[in-house]
Amino acid sequence: MTEIQIEKLGAKGDGVAILDGTEVFAPYTVPGERVEGEIQGGRMEKPRILEPVPLRVKAPCSHFKTCGGCLTQHIDPAFLADWKQELVRDALAKQGLSTELRPTISSPPQSRRRAVFTGKRTKNGAFLGFHARGTSLVIPINQCMLLQPEITAGFDGLIKLVQLAASRKSEVRIAVTTSLGGLDISVDDALPLENAIQSQVVKITHDHGFSRVFWNGEIILERSAAQQKFGTALVTPPNGSFLQATHEGETALVKTVQEIVTKAKIAADLFSGCGTLTLPIAQTAEVAAFESDGPMLAALDKGWRETTGLKKVSTATRDLFRNPLRLDELKPFDTVIIDPPRAGARAQVEMLAQSAVKAIAFVSCNPATFARDARVLVDGGYTLDWVQTIDQFLWSSHCELVAQFSRK
Repeated sequence: MTEIQIEKLGAKGDGVAILDGTEVFAPYTVPGERVEGEIQGGRMEKPRILEPVPLRVKAPCSHFKTCGGCLTQHIDPAFLADWKQELVRDALAKQGLSTELRPTISSPPQSRRRAVFTGKRTKNGAFLGFHARGTSLVIPINQCMLLQPEITAGFDGLIKLVQLAASRKSEVRIAVTTSLGGLDISVDDALPLENAIQSQVVKITHDHGFSRVFWNGEIILERSAAQQKFGTALVTPPNGSFLQATHEGETALVKTVQEIVTKAKIAADLFSGCGTLTLPIAQTAEVAAFESDGPMLAALDKGWRETTGLKKVSTATRDLFRNPLRLDELKPFDTVIIDPPRAGARAQVEMLAQSAVKAIAFVSCNPATFARDARVLVDGGYTLDWVQTIDQFLWSSHCELVAQFSRK
């Protein structure tokens, strides 16, 4: 057994100690604690706490450490908010950058509006669960401190869908999202849909008030529109569309972006999705939305056309990774909003760095690729004015941010 002192929280949520000049990672530990255990491959998988510290708190969920969904429930929330900010600071520092970092805005427990469960049949029924960390073992859950109560209230109906969709030897994937019309559900890796199964799925949908159900990608029933509200517009996203994890996080993102674009007359929204940012911004500015997914753009356009009081919104299907907006195409815009996937948007950022766009609202879910792209913009003459960290993924190592770039 080896004794170590935890010095910090690592980028993935494990405690980090230094032993003989080398980092050792210990899950479920807290900075300042002394722990002991066996070390293999630079990890102490089962640390025993010798001296707990005040930052350690009682985890609120009975499934903590088993279901694999949360890593840091045992740590004081205020510390975690500062840690998310430090993840951004460290990423910027590695690129030689620094700026004002605003205090983290964190979503509360039971606010996650979407989840993907694994469903399995048993001898006596079925269950929903998550895979244990680093294994194929599915841990049954009966509650979750992350999810909105509407999702956990739907467990009985979801389990009935698992009983129809899975064999005794298979697993099914059930994606669930809250919507204004009820739970929006997609069942994948399911048994083929026979007439008898379809009739039972329809009954379950009605009995439990689900908005719509997809089965292996095909819609079975839309009892009510699975609408989301973006600003004043109502949008029904296509199955599998990206949606911000929490209402609270989405509100923080929108308000922060609106602060940056407050003087915009015509803006470009790059990687617009279904209009999470486009439609609220259209309350004050014309917006051109660019997105590679045609059905998502169609949903955005429909939402705009059916909403009064918005300024003009145009849409264009475009793969901004392979075909970024060129300098001449960027000329009409005084402001650009960019919200790329985790990989960032290097090619598009290189075009922006050469442009005359006055203000950029940069939304990112990956501090490392954001910092890389920020370096390109700063080298191109932009100023990184500030960064707002937003934590929608409570008790995980993930965080999002909004940054303001300006050019004089």
